[in-house]
Amino acid sequence: MRSRTRLAAAVAAVGAAAALTTVSLTAASAQGTSEPHRHSAALDHIFVIMLENHSQSSVIDDPNAPYLTSLAHTYGMADNYYGVTHPSMPNYIAALAGDNYGIQDDNDQNVVNLDRVNLVDQLESHHIGWDAYMENLPSDKLARFNPDSTNPLYAKKHDPFVLFDDVKNDPARLSHVRDYTQLGSDLNSADAPQFVWITPNQCHDMHGGVYGDVGSGSPCPYGSTKDDANDAALKQKADDFVKGAVTTIMSSKAWTKHSAIVIVTDENDYTGNTATDGWESADGCCDSPYVGANDPRVPGWSGGTYGGGLIPAIVVTASGPRGFVDHTPYNHYSLLTTIEDNWRLGHIGHAGDAANGVVPMWPLLASGHGH
Repeated sequence: MRSRTRLAAAVAAVGAAAALTTVSLTAASAQGTSEPHRHSAALDHIFVIMLENHSQSSVIDDPNAPYLTSLAHTYGMADNYYGVTHPSMPNYIAALAGDNYGIQDDNDQNVVNLDRVNLVDQLESHHIGWDAYMENLPSDKLARFNPDSTNPLYAKKHDPFVLFDDVKNDPARLSHVRDYTQLGSDLNSADAPQFVWITPNQCHDMHGGVYGDVGSGSPCPYGSTKDDANDAALKQKADDFVKGAVTTIMSSKAWTKHSAIVIVTDENDYTGNTATDGWESADGCCDSPYVGANDPRVPGWSGGTYGGGLIPAIVVTASGPRGFVDHTPYNHYSLLTTIEDNWRLGHIGHAGDAANGVVPMWPLLASGHGH
């Protein structure tokens, strides 16, 4: 998200028949549901690639994103998937913890005591290996930017793992937050992570705002409108990055026949719409937060559900659907629910709240759909 205002992966059925029943995670499940979601065999590996600030209409079938478009039409696409809210940082937090905790800004300096249960706690308690890969990660993993604050390729607000106290304060856990250059070798190692998160740098995730030549795709100015020259360049760079990442994953030992890649953006386009604090829309679903009128966190908002808008959501599987479009309403809580259900982790925050529409994304991962 732009400095002035401005996560997820799915899982499912492919293979043998053993029904899974999820369980609640006691204190962390206050807003969820303990009703079971069932599917057949769990996925071995789930990969999430989180991109930035683009609507579904800006990416799918856009000539500047041919590879992303090809993945969407070849594999699976959710055409009713929303960001949880605005701006960027609360979406990243929501994707890992099932809640934005009232945060409606991008000021990571304010997130100094985020002592909350999160996906890392769940994965480690069930001995599920994980790693998070950040492009241009600083040597000081708690730094706000890299290489500098004027032309930052890395931004802490897009690295949700270091926002949680029990990750950033634990050297063993922090060692799992790794530079993107380590992805290929890690996936071909004997202990390749089962859950993988990938955050590209701000020139490769469609965010932009890097005006100096500092390498790794820079410079990459903000676009002013959809598909102007700068916006087109951002999409082209992201398209190339995703192609490289997907190729690295699919050519690795970790890409088993029970594996999936989920590619989403955090929220929709920034268009300067004053009614929604600059965003194209605040449409949402599935437990997106309610923000009242005249709330100082969202100037100009008239009140109501403050969602993150309709965004692209592409699911690539080794053995799942081909040419399939899922019309079910989803958001980043749905993605978290799917990850949790895959490894029987229980639910935290709003994850698993089927009564309010937070359901897992099985249709995009199970065989038997598509052409």
